[in-house]
Amino acid sequence: MRTVYLDHAATTPLDDRVLEAMLPYLKENYGNANSPHHLGQKSKVVVEDAREKVAALIGAEPSEIIFTSGGTESDNAVIKGVLAISGDKKEVITSELEHHAVLHTVELAKMQGVKPVFAPSKDCGTITADAVKKSITENTALVTIMHVNNEIGTINPLKEIAEVCKEHGVPLHSDTVQSLGKIPLNVKDLGIDFLSGSAHKIYGPKGTGIMYVKNGSKWIPWVHGGSQERRRRGGTLNVPGIVGFAKALELAVEEMDEHQKHFKKLRALLLKEMDTNLEFNYNVNGPQNNGVPHIVNLSFSDEQGKYIDGEMLLLNLDIEGICVSNGSACTSGAVEPSHVLNGIGMEDGLAKSSIRVSFGKQNTEEDVRYFVEKLDTVLKRMFTVA
Repeated sequence: MRTVYLDHAATTPLDDRVLEAMLPYLKENYGNANSPHHLGQKSKVVVEDAREKVAALIGAEPSEIIFTSGGTESDNAVIKGVLAISGDKKEVITSELEHHAVLHTVELAKMQGVKPVFAPSKDCGTITADAVKKSITENTALVTIMHVNNEIGTINPLKEIAEVCKEHGVPLHSDTVQSLGKIPLNVKDLGIDFLSGSAHKIYGPKGTGIMYVKNGSKWIPWVHGGSQERRRRGGTLNVPGIVGFAKALELAVEEMDEHQKHFKKLRALLLKEMDTNLEFNYNVNGPQNNGVPHIVNLSFSDEQGKYIDGEMLLLNLDIEGICVSNGSACTSGAVEPSHVLNGIGMEDGLAKSSIRVSFGKQNTEEDVRYFVEKLDTVLKRMFTVA
């Protein structure tokens, strides 16, 4: 059976060029980067080379880059590290559309007396600088707003938000997992203080991430242990993962324009094919023109306005060899609508019928046509049964 993978916002396959860069540090050059002998020092040199490369690619200083296990750890480390020394300031401004790595961390902080403040979003999921400005008070310790929404592809105006934060002396963190290596990103131009990133979203290895901490920021480490990362993150360094991250980001930045053109073409073809060949109504959830082109969130209904179950749609597409995802989360055996789609005002029925299509650089126009063909087949089957 043919397999068409359209879930690149969840993870991406490892690029062969990244694997090639990693292999020497998985085999013969296996030294611990904190060991004093020559094998350890060889690993330390490549880690620092990777740090310099990553820093240059995002406009940071090498001293501002900390390697982590991924975006989730970085989100946790920033939020907890800022709040640990925030004193009497006990408010965190975020949005209801954030990744759960941020939302759950902020929710947990309520046990320490922290008050979450949710800046409202526009219908397309945008968090504006004005919304953040209206939410800031003298008790605000941190603002954390994602760069690109992982479910609907909205791009938030970080530079404008950063200007508001600077005016009020409040640090700004951004989860950039869906933007790093995919759209232009320069931390100095944006004016942000903290950043979270992950390698496996850009054809790098799983289990490797970065945290950008602007020099001079008020923050303390969250993971304690050895003296790794200048005592800012304890634990043996994942040398092959770090090498892979740097190589993946280098390739992503070099090939960004090419990939963006490719994704725009695939997105346009997808909408055209559904308009022409799909016998059911569909809705594009989120931004229509000003979001990232590699993420398309869709909901479906028939002529009577009846919705189908997005979870069952996903499973039926999987039977046909189509790999996509949806915005639902299974909690205690009950499928709940996406918090992002609910957050932009979508009713539960439509939200539960959603799926997310996310393109990768290997996807072809034939993949898109095959997907729409199978989608139409599955929807006919599901609406007939319903």
